[in-house]
Amino acid sequence: MDQQIIRLNPYNDEHRFSRFELIRWWDQKKLSNARILVIGAGALGNEIIKNLALLGVGNIIVADMDKIENSNLSRSVLFREHDCGRFKAEVAAERARDLFPGIRIKPLCLNVVSELGLGFFFWADLIIGGLDNREARLSINRNSYRAGKTWIDGAIEVLNGTARVFTPPDGPCYECTMSQVDWQMLQARRACTLLNRDEIMSGKTPTTPTMASVIAGIQCQEALKIIHGIESLPGKGYVFNGRTFDNYVVEYKRKTDCYSHEFFSPVKTLPEKASELTLSAALKIVKNDLGEDAFIEIREDVLTGFFCVECSDREPYHSHISKVREKDTTCKKCGKLRLPELSHSFYGNENYIELTLSKLGIPAFDVFSGRNAETTLHYLLDGDRESMIEPLDSEVSIEQQKEHK
Repeated sequence: MDQQIIRLNPYNDEHRFSRFELIRWWDQKKLSNARILVIGAGALGNEIIKNLALLGVGNIIVADMDKIENSNLSRSVLFREHDCGRFKAEVAAERARDLFPGIRIKPLCLNVVSELGLGFFFWADLIIGGLDNREARLSINRNSYRAGKTWIDGAIEVLNGTARVFTPPDGPCYECTMSQVDWQMLQARRACTLLNRDEIMSGKTPTTPTMASVIAGIQCQEALKIIHGIESLPGKGYVFNGRTFDNYVVEYKRKTDCYSHEFFSPVKTLPEKASELTLSAALKIVKNDLGEDAFIEIREDVLTGFFCVECSDREPYHSHISKVREKDTTCKKCGKLRLPELSHSFYGNENYIELTLSKLGIPAFDVFSGRNAETTLHYLLDGDRESMIEPLDSEVSIEQQKEHK
């Protein structure tokens, strides 16, 4: 037994986490106070959430838009047959509370690309991904770097799996690792109009519960090290081949021209909500801070309308681009496909200036930016915090958590 790691407890003070605390460097209070954003509640997400609950992590947000299907039951330890048809995030949160009643966990049943505000990334200490598509990974990667937060990616297929740690600002990121094939597969998800295809050109990924356990275990172990300030694997990936029992660590290189290396600072908090703040009021705030030539810029393109080349009809249409499908582009007058009109910058001359930010497609608890020729200032819509975060901001002592035996 390694005497440098294990210490005896002569008082036999047994509580929920007493065996963990035999580890010399262990600090249960750090885990109790930790804030982790888990994105994806499928096979990987189930194992991640299970592990975090058993470790006594105090604050978790789990985001996933999907509902439970029969095929999930063979790969997801937290789901039961009677859960079919319910949201994965809600059920996973309920079962996490069963495992550890002292946990504070909030499910978000939403699209992580279009509806997960950047404020959640600023709230979190780190992000753990259990995803199965490149578009969501790329979005999480960019938002993690904007917030300056480490994120741990996991991927599984058949008997193979990978766990990777990406740490801003100086390390490589997920986009740095993407190959030409990755970009081609990502582009295949979108039509020539840049809107989502109705039929996604990808099948279901074959996975096993054993591989989900292996990779999620590595992800949570890296998270445990990061929370404790122990050196992790930034910019590296653990690759496991279950068929041959081979495993190795790969080191990724940072691309200097990568678009994901954007850090949002400084950030000013606003008391307003996305559902209440109008574009005109937001512009007034920005111009007051940065001058009359300042304008607003948002992190993702939003759709502001459709234009039909065939009959020249133009229809106002406001939404995040990822929510719009090809069928929505059909012209109501002539039946031809229309072109989307997109924007991510607003100057004050728009004819929809009195719309709220949420009506424009900006999610709750998000961040928008004000710019002029020389200065950029980012604004967090903190008025959404209470409804989006509670009860996770409430304080629960480590002693109270230990009482849950």
